[in-house]
Amino acid sequence: MREKNYGKIINISSAGRFGNVGQTNYSASKEAIVGFTRSLAKENGSKGINVNAVAPGTIETDMYYGIPENIRNMMKIITPLARAGQPEEVANLCLFLASDESSYITGQVIHCDGGIFMP
Repeated sequence: MREKNYGKIINISSAGRFGNVGQTNYSASKEAIVGFTRSLAKENGSKGINVNAVAPGTIETDMYYGIPENIRNMMKIITPLARAGQPEEVANLCLFLASDESSYITGQVIHCDGGIFMP
């Protein structure tokens, strides 16, 4: 990437980076990705390399179906879009960040979470 003076790095964090009961290690690792992303963006921006992170929220995966149904229903209630996301929706965000359409975006954490996190 440095030799070509162009590149796109997309890291995967999580909306869980803000902390949940029983997920100290998970939250710490996902928040660490945010710091890594921002530092890497600052170090490589002048070399034409964009570095961003995607933070998915509740996404319908095998892990999602391992959560008890009553908890899944509660998650839908607190999500402004009132549903879990689809893996394809996260993939589409990654495709955008990998494209030239995102050429002026770097050092950002973009939440794909149905509106749970709104700074």
